[in-house]
Amino acid sequence: MPNDDLFVTGLETPVGQARLVYDAEGVVHAFGWYEGDTWLERFGRADFVEGADPFGLVAAMAAYFDSDVRAIDHIRVRMRGAPFQNTVWQALRSIPAGETMSYGALAKMLGQPGAMRAVGLANGANPIGVIVPCHRVIGADGSLTGYGGGIARKKWLLAHEARHTGLFGSLR
Repeated sequence: MPNDDLFVTGLETPVGQARLVYDAEGVVHAFGWYEGDTWLERFGRADFVEGADPFGLVAAMAAYFDSDVRAIDHIRVRMRGAPFQNTVWQALRSIPAGETMSYGALAKMLGQPGAMRAVGLANGANPIGVIVPCHRVIGADGSLTGYGGGIARKKWLLAHEARHTGLFGSLR
């Protein structure tokens, strides 16, 4: 990346104030409901530039939270994790809005049916919430399991997507 500046933009969502971190190419590095400044530690730096959103990222997120749940599908992301984490995070993007998948099904899809726990850990470490839709992964019994943004937000996101896709959280 020719310019290593990272930009941060605050975004008001129906479920709280969020932050979006992106680079000079418009590639997202993080999104979430980060409390205080502890989220900065994820990047090992504190020199973010306040962004003006020249790439339309905030507009895409706003459209998602309004009703166009597919408005974020085109957003480019840069995931920085261990190889297995990156594989899981990439697979998460294949779960369409309005659908859910169990940890076991995701592990099976990755060709590692016994790796449910590892999938869960990678899912929990996802730094790019919503865009990399870790909220769409649920327990095998359909229960809502942990979510970095909190279970109430996970429930809201799934209901929001179901309402705007007509799929009502179908399990894959």
